[in-house]
Amino acid sequence: MTNDRITLDYGSGGQKTAELIDSLLLPAFDNPALSPLGDGAVVEGQPKLVFSTDSFVVSPWKFPGGDIGKLSVCGTVNDLCMAGGVPKYLSLSFIIEEGFLFSDLRRIISSIAEEAETAGITVVTGDTKVVEAGHGDGIYINTSGIGFHMTDLPGRTAIRPGDHILLSGSAGCHGAAVMAARTGMLNENSPLISDCMPLHRLSAASLGIGGIRIMRDPTRGGVATTLCEFADGMPFSIELNSSDIPIDPPVETVCGLLGLDPLYCACEGRMLIVCAPEKSEPILDALHKIPGGENASRIGTVTDEMPGKVLLRTSIGGRRILSRLSGIQLPRIC
Repeated sequence: MTNDRITLDYGSGGQKTAELIDSLLLPAFDNPALSPLGDGAVVEGQPKLVFSTDSFVVSPWKFPGGDIGKLSVCGTVNDLCMAGGVPKYLSLSFIIEEGFLFSDLRRIISSIAEEAETAGITVVTGDTKVVEAGHGDGIYINTSGIGFHMTDLPGRTAIRPGDHILLSGSAGCHGAAVMAARTGMLNENSPLISDCMPLHRLSAASLGIGGIRIMRDPTRGGVATTLCEFADGMPFSIELNSSDIPIDPPVETVCGLLGLDPLYCACEGRMLIVCAPEKSEPILDALHKIPGGENASRIGTVTDEMPGKVLLRTSIGGRRILSRLSGIQLPRIC
């Protein structure tokens, strides 16, 4: 870190975010629950508990397929699920700018209530603050979640050559939808919508089969950055096949117009799984039977060819290295 001021790059989920975590946060707070840097932390209890927290500053606050309320529930629920937990309890805190419309707040609260019921999680505590006009951007939300830990996941150190990489659905829908809404590219009949959804059913079905090394929902930085986090500094590489990665045509169109790469666009209702090769087909069969998992696919394989790297085999037979984002591609998409 060479600058003395925080920039948007430090919220990108890419290289700058990693520098912030490694240089400031881990040295200050390092402990066995935090150091794996998972989506959620497993803490001691009877039974063990999974705990996660997240803040949401998405702009605009409503987008095709959801709004900041739905996102605030799904984001924390999914982090609990990716840590092998079953979501149970949620805290809910608002920071609202003076002048925000009550009608919009009612819509957001309705979205939160609906999504919490869908995910089987109960809002049990919260807080509300209001800041002066001009000192916010409409509304921000923080949610923290607690769940019961049901399954131990060994993490990226257990990944081995030959393991399979699975993605539960099409890539990049949320990031593309938010950016298109922000730029005014979408109308009411647009086929592009965010993938925002809770992953509790998909994760439970996958964990019930076993053989999973690690699970993660690829939010900031998308599929590519998340896989780079898996491979970074490890004695294996990950090779993806571009033809096997499901990307919806509207996402490809919007990304082409905006100069974005769908593999770096955030997902808010997808999960990446690294699993033993003999478990990939049973997991995919289970996912295909659950709404939201119909397009689950095997997108790649773990190899030992270029340790620490993520490689993409292109449609013309070449390969390119996928790296973490060096700066911010999509600001404020969650």
